[in-house]
Amino acid sequence: MSMQGRVAVVTGAGGGLGREHALFLARRGAAVVVNDMNGEAAEAVADEIRAAGGDALAIGCSVTDEAAVADMVARTVERWGRVDALVNNAGILRDKSFAKMDLADFRLIVDVHLMGAVVCSKAVWETMRAQEHGRIVMTTSSSGLYGNFGQANYGAAKMALVGLMQTLAIEGEKYGIRVNCLAPTAATGMTEGLLPPEALARLSPALVSPALALLCGDDAPTRAIVNAGAGHFARAYVTLTAGTYIGEGGDAADRLIEAWGQVSSRDGEIVPAYGFVQAQREVASTERSGSQNA
Repeated sequence: MSMQGRVAVVTGAGGGLGREHALFLARRGAAVVVNDMNGEAAEAVADEIRAAGGDALAIGCSVTDEAAVADMVARTVERWGRVDALVNNAGILRDKSFAKMDLADFRLIVDVHLMGAVVCSKAVWETMRAQEHGRIVMTTSSSGLYGNFGQANYGAAKMALVGLMQTLAIEGEKYGIRVNCLAPTAATGMTEGLLPPEALARLSPALVSPALALLCGDDAPTRAIVNAGAGHFARAYVTLTAGTYIGEGGDAADRLIEAWGQVSSRDGEIVPAYGFVQAQREVASTERSGSQNA
């Protein structure tokens, strides 16, 4: 998959995983906007890309700064005439158990991870709609999908990005905009100290970036959650079980408790095409129950 002629914006690309993403996309032929809070770090990565024969623009700004992000996108369009891919990679950690966590740190994590991705996605959205082509990658995490001790703030923000992805993918479909999530595991400054050295040695950030060939390419899926680390790739799903009809009555709560095993059974579970599927199935279950009792 070549990205020749495509333009990609990578946030948080001054080091670690973002740097590898930017270098990878440049090697595939994309012109890359290297964004980072640290302008010097962003410029260093852009210099690497240019030294290898690629085309890059370094822009230092926070993803939470709406005016600065809007200016970044305007400069990108002015230079190349389009924006084909946005990789929302910027992030920070403020790990503590929930009991010890300051609410200011909770808000900060949500602001950077969730609202930063919202700000950047909003900034490129109209350009992508107008050109009827766009690829947006949200960086989620196993901490959001499955939970991790000490990461209530981070996990909440990362799972919120899955919800953002689900809706933007639906709204962007008719405009050729495909939106997906990447859940990486990589040895970076953010993971140092969280995993043993022998595990970190196998988790090069460079082994995650190949997922972008899939998620930013012309044949990209949409609404996919791709898990990547150490060269291993998997896919996560948000599913809905078949469930069972409990109905009304004063003993409904007790019957629900008794039927919990059936409600939880994964036999026949589905991946809903959109959120309203839940309500449709619930109403259909009521209708079936009514016809059976008639």
